[in-house]
Amino acid sequence: MMAFIEQEANEKVEEIDAKAEEEFNIEKGRLVAEQRLKIMDYYSKKEKQVELQRKIQSSNMLNQARLRVLREGEQHINNVLEEARSHLADITHDPPRYQALLHNLILQSLMQLLEPRVSVHCRPQDAALLNLDAVAQKFYSETGRKVDLSLQPSLPSHICGGIELQAKNGRIRISNTLEARLEMISLQLLPSIRTALFGRNPNRKFDD
Repeated sequence: MMAFIEQEANEKVEEIDAKAEEEFNIEKGRLVAEQRLKIMDYYSKKEKQVELQRKIQSSNMLNQARLRVLREGEQHINNVLEEARSHLADITHDPPRYQALLHNLILQSLMQLLEPRVSVHCRPQDAALLNLDAVAQKFYSETGRKVDLSLQPSLPSHICGGIELQAKNGRIRISNTLEARLEMISLQLLPSIRTALFGRNPNRKFDD
């Protein structure tokens, strides 16, 4: 009888040990799997952080390169325009050609103003070249409007040339000096100058 009880007790102990071992293995497996997931998640986040830092660094380097190219491009454009400015006064050394240019600039400005009385401002050294009666007659033949032109040699003598027209006691002005013309033309031609110097930008759908 005692042997039976002892055997039953031993079996019970073995059963408890087996169950405890099984529960331990299950818990150990759960903990291992849980820690494995945590480790994988940690390294996944680290990998994403490294990739993000790499992209940011690459983007910063690309932006710096673009800014450098843009600055160099603008400098080239400025050099081209500066060279053009240095040759602005060349036309004034050819009086017949320069006179025709002045008359055309006055006529163009009159077409914009369409005012009956206009003062024509020029450099003192250009006054002798201007035939305002001829310009007024040309304006009348093209528009049917009469205009009274008065000559004012008041522009600074150091500018390259050209004229400025004023009406209504100076309240309306049109500057057609050679410098003003170059500035206007350069703004219009900047996209073309960029394309000529550096080629067309494939990322730009429209010109400025």
